[in-house]
Amino acid sequence: MRILVTGASGMLGGAVARALVARGDEVTVLQRRPASVEGVRERRGDVRDAAAVAAAVAGQDAVVHLAAKVNVVGPWQEYAATNVDGTRNVVVACRRHRVGRLVHVSSPSVAHAGHALVGVPAEPADPQRARGPYARSKAMAERVALAAADPGRLAVAVLRPHLVWGPGDTQLVARIVARARRGRLPLLGHGAAMMDTTYVDNAAEAVVAAVDRAHVASGEPLVVSNGEPRMISEILAGMCAAAGVPRPQRRVPAGLAVAAGSVVEGAVALRRRLGHDVESDPPITRFLAEQLSTAHWFDQRRTRELLDWRPRVPLDEGFRRLAAWYAEHPDA
Repeated sequence: MRILVTGASGMLGGAVARALVARGDEVTVLQRRPASVEGVRERRGDVRDAAAVAAAVAGQDAVVHLAAKVNVVGPWQEYAATNVDGTRNVVVACRRHRVGRLVHVSSPSVAHAGHALVGVPAEPADPQRARGPYARSKAMAERVALAAADPGRLAVAVLRPHLVWGPGDTQLVARIVARARRGRLPLLGHGAAMMDTTYVDNAAEAVVAAVDRAHVASGEPLVVSNGEPRMISEILAGMCAAAGVPRPQRRVPAGLAVAAGSVVEGAVALRRRLGHDVESDPPITRFLAEQLSTAHWFDQRRTRELLDWRPRVPLDEGFRRLAAWYAEHPDA
């Protein structure tokens, strides 16, 4: 197939593009920075630019939309422009150029209102209750994508990969490792809450499966994970051990962390209104505190049934691969 992948400069987007190329698809990638993926046709552009999106979508059989603004803080207008308007541009272009399949990559945070999620299916996206500008904007974007599903014309599969990580990850693993190295990575509460994660190769293969099974999975959000819930303390310890940095020892009460996150968010918002530059990666936000102190793992049966997919790389093998990568990149 001829397939467009947006956001291929990111870890998951790059992995998806490489997987599609490896099986023989004709892949075009669209993003602002170089994708560094061999065998693809590369287009530079921004999903906020409707004309650039339309030009990239023209002639494609399928589109995989991963491009997004993913930081934990920032002006709402930036999240809305990239995540919501950018998704709308992709949808409009797919309709205009009669693309048959769209795989929209969302996030479980679109349905996480701060309380524990234990063995639940993919609940409806809720922009009003989702925490933080990223989750709210992704919830709105998911609704835009799902509303475009049109039997016989455009199949829309929506995937919510949960906490994707792997070698070279700059979003999750690198931040955990950097904070652990500086002694700034405490456990929130007892660290015993159970959490799902997704090794990057598994997430990429699920996206590829969604391209093939878009007509089967159309119109229904599906959470993707390894299906191996572990205690948050165990996941953090595994990543720290792989990188050779101390695992977290200090504990902070979860309620105190949530309160501190609310104060930090308020301070960030105030500084922005006053025209000051704002740190893009604050030490804590309410969203991060809730993510690191509450259980969130998901029922994977529906996902595996509709996609005809199973994760190949277990978590422990993922930790071994991560350790091998850090051994080869000691300055990472």
